[in-house]
Amino acid sequence: MDRPAHPAIELHGVRRTHGRGDKAVHALRGIDLVLSHGSFTALMGPSGSGKSTFLQCAAGLDRPDAGEIRLGGEEITRLSENQLTKLRRSRIGFVFQSFNLLPSLTVEQNVLLPQRLAGNRQDRARARELLTRVGLGEHGGRRPDQLSGGQQQRVAIARALITRPDVVFADEPTGALDTHTAHEVLSLLRHAVDALGATVVMVTHDPVAASAADRVLFLVGGAITDQLHHPDPQTVANRMVALTARPVGVAA
Repeated sequence: MDRPAHPAIELHGVRRTHGRGDKAVHALRGIDLVLSHGSFTALMGPSGSGKSTFLQCAAGLDRPDAGEIRLGGEEITRLSENQLTKLRRSRIGFVFQSFNLLPSLTVEQNVLLPQRLAGNRQDRARARELLTRVGLGEHGGRRPDQLSGGQQQRVAIARALITRPDVVFADEPTGALDTHTAHEVLSLLRHAVDALGATVVMVTHDPVAASAADRVLFLVGGAITDQLHHPDPQTVANRMVALTARPVGVAA
């Protein structure tokens, strides 16, 4: 398989401030980051460190005040709202803590929803293939409320992959799951990277979840202050404790 010419996502000098004057909160303070295709990156940080703002800006849900964001080589910071909406539907996948499946649709229809919203042909063969990969090949005709929480998150992962996006953003994907089910979901994300070539950026507070990634980035006070490569959960936890103990400014 040919290697893509451009990184999956790039952030150069990205800044985002909420509020003005004395009440201004510097959520992102000049983020520089390049993530290659087929990588799995975890983003950690204390509450108020800027994780949510990072995800929203990188995914085109919020606009930075300064800097440049490129998705697959295309700058997205100057796109119109309509262009950003189209881009998110076709080139970005999302996995949320709360699953966000539509109860009125079947499992297969939920997986196909991004293609439907983008106005593209609905690839039912690919939907069935992805459901098989996440262990739900026989559940395509069921409704979300007939599935367990872990199964619903599996559907959400298949939905995020249906359009072969440049990046999948996972926001606390194991936060609502028990330990065993969380491990299964992390294994699926790992499989998506290793076997399907997906690029995953996961925001998490859980050191065990973070240890599933290739690299863990630590965001403190709106800046990336540290990173670990292929760490174990205890190393991640120790680093978080050390970083949280430092006096830093508060960011959104």
